[in-house]
Amino acid sequence: MTFLRLRVSFVIIAIGWSAVTSAAGTGNPAQTDPAQADADFAFQGEYVGEVTRDGQPLKIGVQVIALGNGAFDAIAYPGGLPGAGWTPPDKIVGKGRREGEGAQARVALEGVNWGGLARKGEIRDGRLVALDDAGTAVATLPKVVRESPTLGEKPPADAVVIFDGPGPVDEAQTLDALRISDDGLLMEGVTTKDAYGDAHWHIEFRLPYQPEARGQSRGNSGAYFMGCYEVQMLDSFGLEGRNNECGGVYSVQAPSVNMCLPPLAWQTYDIDVTAPRFEAGKKVADARMTVRHNGVVIQEDVAVPKITPGGPRKEEGASGPLHLQNHGNPVRYRNIWVRPQG
Repeated sequence: MTFLRLRVSFVIIAIGWSAVTSAAGTGNPAQTDPAQADADFAFQGEYVGEVTRDGQPLKIGVQVIALGNGAFDAIAYPGGLPGAGWTPPDKIVGKGRREGEGAQARVALEGVNWGGLARKGEIRDGRLVALDDAGTAVATLPKVVRESPTLGEKPPADAVVIFDGPGPVDEAQTLDALRISDDGLLMEGVTTKDAYGDAHWHIEFRLPYQPEARGQSRGNSGAYFMGCYEVQMLDSFGLEGRNNECGGVYSVQAPSVNMCLPPLAWQTYDIDVTAPRFEAGKKVADARMTVRHNGVVIQEDVAVPKITPGGPRKEEGASGPLHLQNHGNPVRYRNIWVRPQG
């Protein structure tokens, strides 16, 4: 298993809280530019450090999720963040609320720790602080920004480049329904002109910041391989990791670990696709996929026995196009290439 690279900034966090919100939301507003995001955006993210448990140091990772209008969920993972030390299913969940504006803004955190004790903390002046009953800081966890080890990976000589932004590739020759954003990124709703069977794919994608949205309304897209097998793209940062969330083979298989990073972080899929096999027009072997999300194997040689919903193709075949779904959310892509196999 390959872990993400870390860049650390000095922010401090409180840990140990209560339950995660999962109700449906409006899907708006959606933001693709961090500079235009709301006041909650700076507080969300991932934090890693040590706390004391039964007199011993314990590494812990925390994900803080913005829910809009000053509300947050917080999830603490004993051992470290998902894909970087945490062993499921143990975790602690809780809530936060932003108070004040501007330089005086803070997020107050409340919840219950693993021992059943009520705990409080706050995020203020760029620091999140775990507090004891007397209000004294008892633990600090720096904020980390994780990056996929394959982010920006250059295509091998035998690869077909599908999208390279300002590079030499003419995307009008590789993609149908081509749309490019003002900042030069590929927009959702495109399909490759060519079909592919057995192949290795590299895709970089960025999910929008939609704090008021919930479930399938929050940063939704999907990569349909061979036009009919979807690996879901969704802002499922901090969620359970189901088959309809980021990294799931839609309706078929949940990821082994939820490797979704916070919205507006660049993420990677590195996916090996094995096409179904046919003899005399009859399928004799299912399609299969191995999926690496941000460098971590989350689906290993998973059989895909059926077409997944929503793709452009309605029947299986020996080859098919890549389709990046338009689900009404401004998901962005860059650095897409494929290495056909065999």
